[in-house]
Amino acid sequence: MRIAVVGATGMVGEVMLKVLAERNFPVTELIPVASERSVGKEIEYNGKKYKVVSMQTAVDMKADIALFSAGGDTSLEWAPKFAAAGTTVIDNSSAWRMDPTKKLIVPEINAAELTAADKIIANPNCSTIQMVLVLAPLHKKYNIKRVIVSTYQSITGTGVKAVQQLENEYAGVQGEMAYKYPIHRNAIPQCDSFEENGYTKEEMKLVRETKKILSDNTIAVTATAVRVPIVGGHSEAVNVEFSNDFDVNEVRNILHHTDGVVVQDNNDTFTYPMPMYAQGKDEVFVGRIRRDESQENTLNMWIVADNLRKGAATNTIQIAEYLIAAKLV
Repeated sequence: MRIAVVGATGMVGEVMLKVLAERNFPVTELIPVASERSVGKEIEYNGKKYKVVSMQTAVDMKADIALFSAGGDTSLEWAPKFAAAGTTVIDNSSAWRMDPTKKLIVPEINAAELTAADKIIANPNCSTIQMVLVLAPLHKKYNIKRVIVSTYQSITGTGVKAVQQLENEYAGVQGEMAYKYPIHRNAIPQCDSFEENGYTKEEMKLVRETKKILSDNTIAVTATAVRVPIVGGHSEAVNVEFSNDFDVNEVRNILHHTDGVVVQDNNDTFTYPMPMYAQGKDEVFVGRIRRDESQENTLNMWIVADNLRKGAATNTIQIAEYLIAAKLV
């Protein structure tokens, strides 16, 4: 299995390499790919060194699967070229997510939609993945009418530059700014740029991608996305209104038996999800599960996951694992 990692020197690319090794992914040949300025650099994978190659070189090498994490513009330009060469692309950018001809996949929910003809597969947004993994089994049981989500998102979702900004601010050092404002001791109510409707792109990803992944355009979703000075992962306060009533203990039981979800919900022992403890883990953690007493058939939850792992690298690799297991590559 010849695997290209496009964006291998970036934050998500580095986590992809780590997750591939941890999960003993069947890599027979690794092809690390990055921008021209990184060509020739060496990266290490499973104790061996590999030289970074250019995009065109990687296309010509005809990998079986290319894991993309190099930004939307790069994906729009190069994913079709890899696909034309026979490579199956799993793309971590927003470039293809809402393309009606492309599948948007969270393996535990909708991997069965994939076929051998799908040569470009979209990986959802990090904040969407962790939310829909929890929502999907509840939607099947109770039918979701409306979701209100407020996110508390890690600076790692912005990238290395944001991590450096926070570290500089901790140290009292003037440096390059990833954000328009300081992030240390602050919360910035803007993730990504604003759209015409006053919502940010991040907020609208939660709206649009949720409907697509759950295959239900009737679900109403509204979001507020906030950047906080956290490294470990994204947190979300999620309020869900159902068509049908529910029992809170049954909800916990359903989630307890959902692949990829860990319930941490015990007020007596102060047990609930936190990004500090989600960091480095592949599961999505859910807690503070309680009835919304202000409205019928409505539930509150707190959902946390490592945005670089299940929110990006791990989900991408799980898609690749499914393709291999189903003999689609």
